[in-house]
Amino acid sequence: MTHVNAPTAGVALTAIGVALIRERESRRPDRLYDDPIATAFVDAARRDFTRTEEGAAKWERVEAVAEQFFAGRSVGVRLVDERVTEAVAAGCRQIVLLGAGLDTRAFRLGLPADLTVYELDLPELFAFKEPVLRAAGAIPTARRHVLPIDLRTDWAVPLQEQGFRPDEPTHWIDEGALPYLPPEDHRRAVATLTALSAPGSRFGLSRFAVDPEAPPYVELRRLVAGDDAGMPPLDAGRPGEQWLVEHGWRTRFRAWDDLIVALGRDVAVNDPKVGVVLAERV
Repeated sequence: MTHVNAPTAGVALTAIGVALIRERESRRPDRLYDDPIATAFVDAARRDFTRTEEGAAKWERVEAVAEQFFAGRSVGVRLVDERVTEAVAAGCRQIVLLGAGLDTRAFRLGLPADLTVYELDLPELFAFKEPVLRAAGAIPTARRHVLPIDLRTDWAVPLQEQGFRPDEPTHWIDEGALPYLPPEDHRRAVATLTALSAPGSRFGLSRFAVDPEAPPYVELRRLVAGDDAGMPPLDAGRPGEQWLVEHGWRTRFRAWDDLIVALGRDVAVNDPKVGVVLAERV
């Protein structure tokens, strides 16, 4: 396989960690989903990292962090899969992944051929992802468009230039990329997707209570931003459920512990305020 450069720093590094999680879940006999392409990403990234002693040490750190986040994050992947299936059944024929990372839903969910998946992420992420997909012979079941773009910039015009139609219902997916943006950019991104959402479009906001000083989050922050990284920005000014309501979304809240009941995994948080705000454009 041709050598490709895996992202080794910045927020794109989190995509490697999530691929590790998906690869591990896919090996379980009681797996919640099957993602064979995740193995190709993990193998390519491991080869790239371990070319140097420094890289090998960092790879061990990435694996250790992925292990600490595995239980909850893997369940989260399954829950997003379920929301995609629901959105498709409801008539959404556009899916936009904001901070797509190494997502493979266009390949593994059996999405219909008349549906279009738009993946937005940093150029360095796709510089790694696309060669791995080609080498693996991966073929999407739906139409797929890749937009190498920084979500802090104006992505509405490039998205429409790729064929996106704001008059058609869209399912928007954010699995944690937007909170990495500064609050004003996070708010602008949600305002942009709101302006592009026809009635029937869907979006979700996670509502989680985490201790940013807990060791797993400290190590994740150091891997992404460097070992001298300080505290992340506070949530003040970020869009929440009230913002969505005020801007034309109908919302309902689903508690995490209720969402996971049928999955049989021990990841309950015992906090009724933790969960997901599910929103539909009216």
